[in-house]
Amino acid sequence: MADTQNIDDLTRAEAEQRLAELATRMNAADAAYHQADDPIISDAEYDRLKAEVLAIEARFPDLTRADSPSKKVGAAPSDAFGKVRHRVAMLSLSNLFEAEEVAEFDTRIRRFLGTEDPIAYTAEPKIDGLSLSLRYESGRLVEAATRGDGETGENVTANARTIDDIPETLDGAPDTLEVRGEVYMSHADFQALNARQEEAGNKVFANPRNAAAGSLRQLDSSITAARPLRFFAYAWGEISSPLAETQSGAIERLAQLGFQTNPLTKLCKSAEEMLTHYDAIAAARPDLGYDIDGVVYKVDDLALQRRLGFRSNNPRWATAHKFPAEVAVTTLTGIEIQVGRTGALSPVARLDPVTVGGVVVSNATLHNADYIAGRDSKGEPIREGRDIRVGDTVEIYRAGDVIPKVRDVILDRRPADAAPYEFPETCPACGSPAIREPGEAVHRCTGALICPAQAVEKLKHFVSRMAFDIEGLGAKQVEAFYEDEWIRTPADIFALEERFGSGLRQLKNREGWGEKSAQNLFAAIRERRTIPLNRLIFGLGIRHVGETTAMLLARHYGSWAAFREAMEAAVPDSAERAELIAIDGVGPVLAEAIADFFAEPAAKDLLDNLLAYLTVEDVAAPATEGSPVAGKIVVFTGTLEKMTRAEAKARAEALGAKVSGSVSKKTDIVIAGPGAGSKETKARELGVEILSEDDWLALIG
Repeated sequence: MADTQNIDDLTRAEAEQRLAELATRMNAADAAYHQADDPIISDAEYDRLKAEVLAIEARFPDLTRADSPSKKVGAAPSDAFGKVRHRVAMLSLSNLFEAEEVAEFDTRIRRFLGTEDPIAYTAEPKIDGLSLSLRYESGRLVEAATRGDGETGENVTANARTIDDIPETLDGAPDTLEVRGEVYMSHADFQALNARQEEAGNKVFANPRNAAAGSLRQLDSSITAARPLRFFAYAWGEISSPLAETQSGAIERLAQLGFQTNPLTKLCKSAEEMLTHYDAIAAARPDLGYDIDGVVYKVDDLALQRRLGFRSNNPRWATAHKFPAEVAVTTLTGIEIQVGRTGALSPVARLDPVTVGGVVVSNATLHNADYIAGRDSKGEPIREGRDIRVGDTVEIYRAGDVIPKVRDVILDRRPADAAPYEFPETCPACGSPAIREPGEAVHRCTGALICPAQAVEKLKHFVSRMAFDIEGLGAKQVEAFYEDEWIRTPADIFALEERFGSGLRQLKNREGWGEKSAQNLFAAIRERRTIPLNRLIFGLGIRHVGETTAMLLARHYGSWAAFREAMEAAVPDSAERAELIAIDGVGPVLAEAIADFFAEPAAKDLLDNLLAYLTVEDVAAPATEGSPVAGKIVVFTGTLEKMTRAEAKARAEALGAKVSGSVSKKTDIVIAGPGAGSKETKARELGVEILSEDDWLALIG
């Protein structure tokens, strides 16, 4: 698990840099895992790093990036298959790694629901396979799709029909039923398949998950039919009528309809029972005959699941308790400094290559100067004060999918000539002073616009998956184009075709490019000339503005014109600055960073040049037909007695309301519970409508 003590001591700047580092590396692993069926790291390693992302984002919610692993579900579907838009998104699960986190999960559930009564959960093995959604209409299988990116998957209907565990017809099923589950391969079948592959001189698979995924995603369904694939059903998507009132009852109904369901699924009445079953499944793991990587807990009562709802990419009512990751020992051969888009200097350990969880790794994050020195940002010792030096023998582990972490130093193996590391005082990319501001743990390059490293990282962020997501323009291409002065600003990307699509210096004539790849890139760039508002805001790379914040801003202001006008006017003590700060989830520090960005003269030129190429789509309003509060600004104050504050906010936003943290003349409704103070007083002074909690519930139905 991530070093909780270290995360607790991170400054905002340090956290932002670490999140950027994690997102960049994990995106590459996602593509390898979901698109190529050829993972470059182990699942345990991926989960550990994702846990670190979640821990950092829990401390700094407004730093959540659009390309954050916490917001991603899988990877974009391959162009080799037809695409299927999921009617109900196929979301990923949050992860737990320690026993105490299970009790915390249960506590969060009951706190959100505002109850001290015990909650029942199902606990089932987490199958290590490929997620699949099966759509049945009038009892007949009409479509099968992979998870893809959670919103759009690949159409693998012909291949799914070859799997014996998947019924072609259902007797007594709802008229519309999307059954979801996991395609997997047993250990015995995997070994037999690899033996046949090797005998035929074909590629052998690294593990059963790769074999299952590669088999399901064959363009020739006859190849899939020859592969021994299995399917466990455990969930559902769009459905015309309920299967049952509980998760456990619904799973029983799926079994009655003819699907294979996991026999180790059990109903638990407490966190203690969940942990007991986790231990039982872990003990049985070697003898199951198929791969699992943890245990999934789900609230059993489906009515409670509906109340709990969803975060941006995972349900509140479910989580995965993963099995532990592996630790390895190797030698730290060097320390290099990387410069991020905000100028933060991030030290990276270079390692003698070592295998961890079946994957060879050769670098690890070192966070900052304090972490290397063996102390936290408050000067307190970590690793019992042991510093990290070049030449040290270190313990490492992969926390998910990206750079591994140094767990500890083995002092009795330290070379006699190993010297304490001296953190650089200048930027390695541009030579500008690298300063550490009071209260921060990170050193930051002061070169700003003259620093090539920052410029390249900003461009990488601009084209990243959750920003403009330009297919064919990845990190390597950005670096090469920047070095050759083909791209220096975001606007240059959209001028690429007119500058390098004809004439002597054509893209197709560059090494590694051809006519088709060049035309594909130009087409991808043209496609992104129309961009949703939230993606544009995120793509600008404003400090502290992550994916969640970008969407908050987009929903609040609605259009690019309104957003830009407000941000340019958001000087200190202005009404626009006050409105920005009042957005629930923003606050003074983030507001200052956004306003500072728009106040820069260079930003005005950058935006004017970029927007000349773009059509910015207004944010899509939530489906709130008939909602009495759609578009209204509401403020909750005092104690809520019928629901928790979190549930109240979630329900208000689902109905299209904007939840603010302060009262102003733009506020439409204040919901005041017992103990309401200054906010209720101000609302009365401004003549804002004030409702009791009961009145509010009556209003929203």
